Amino acid sequence: MHDPKPIQTELDRVVDFWLKYSHDKEHGGFFNCLGKDGKVYDELKYVWLQGRQVWMYSRLYRTVERFHRPEILDAAKSGAAFLQKFARVQASSGAGKCAFCLTRDGRAVKVQRTIFSECFYVMAMDELSRITQDKEMQADAESMMDRLIFWVQTDSSDLSRPQLPGDPPVNSMAVPMMLLCLVDQLTEGRTDVAEKYKDLSGWCVERIIQHIQRDGNAILENVTLTGKELPGCQGRLQNPGHALEAGWFLLEYALKKEDVQLQKTAVDKFMEIPFHTGWDKQHGGLFYFLDVDGHCPTQLEWNMKLWWPHCEALIAYLMAYSHSRAPLLLDRFKLIYDYTFSHFSDEEHGEWFGYLSRQGEVVLDFKGGPFKGFFHVPRCLYMCEKLLDGLLERQDS
Repeated sequence: MHDPKPIQTELDRVVDFWLKYSHDKEHGGFFNCLGKDGKVYDELKYVWLQGRQVWMYSRLYRTVERFHRPEILDAAKSGAAFLQKFARVQASSGAGKCAFCLTRDGRAVKVQRTIFSECFYVMAMDELSRITQDKEMQADAESMMDRLIFWVQTDSSDLSRPQLPGDPPVNSMAVPMMLLCLVDQLTEGRTDVAEKYKDLSGWCVERIIQHIQRDGNAILENVTLTGKELPGCQGRLQNPGHALEAGWFLLEYALKKEDVQLQKTAVDKFMEIPFHTGWDKQHGGLFYFLDVDGHCPTQLEWNMKLWWPHCEALIAYLMAYSHSRAPLLLDRFKLIYDYTFSHFSDEEHGEWFGYLSRQGEVVLDFKGGPFKGFFHVPRCLYMCEKLLDGLLERQDS
């Protein structure tokens, strides 16, 4: 059995890093762009990262005794207040979307034509409301969730992304994955909310399963709305980290539903396939993007090793092993653990580097940026600690 103490220690170091360097005491919210030593190198605030940080602080405060500390709750409240005050961009049709990024004092800089700023706004408000018992905040989260569902299932025109004749609608795996994650968040311990969203989970699972392609031998990132393969680079794209993340989302859902077949699908298709295709047998680590037919992907960073796919792989394999106790799954976890902790973790300054070359050398040495914040690393460590503790408890009983 793997010793959970190094993971606990690493989580403590990561939390301390962000508590020390990221809080904007003047304007509220968090600085996202932190150098390798924690110094702020850009004051822009990214809404989806603000939401992720509020959620992470709130979840740690609510569920882990050693993080039940006033400075963590104060930080979460500061981030939520900043989001509620500044995140939404007014539009003629109503409340509008959330911005993608804001100035330090909360003025909108950019809006993306996606749903992800709103997704993490929902997660943040719902999780914090569980601590504060703020019914208005909980209602705010559900209201935003309902808007997301409308955009995804009924009318996406508020996203300002017109459907062009040469670009047919696409089932991108990120969308049903995120909605499934949000349903899990909103319905935890709330039977009335679970009833409200009872059909959405099934819809999400069905959309995710559509990404199993090539006679069950590949997980493709984008498919048609009817679950068929798309032509060209978009259709051949594989994202091993995303598939592994979908795997543990599906496994969590299947375990709650006691759906044995879906549990098997989650492991065999969404974990084992992306591991076999995505693990770099020469240098170790997971590739970022791959082409299912072996062409060179068009993304320039395709062969880099990024922090977040390895985080998702650690969660996926430890969760799968915790359920089945299959030794192979524990071996996978150990292999990924050894690579991840020896390459990404920064012993000198704390936190993790996010972007490595194929050979495993640090390419970008900042700890926080427009896409890397206080989320994937602490969520991974938090979940792995819980899973390991659970395994040890069962071993001792």
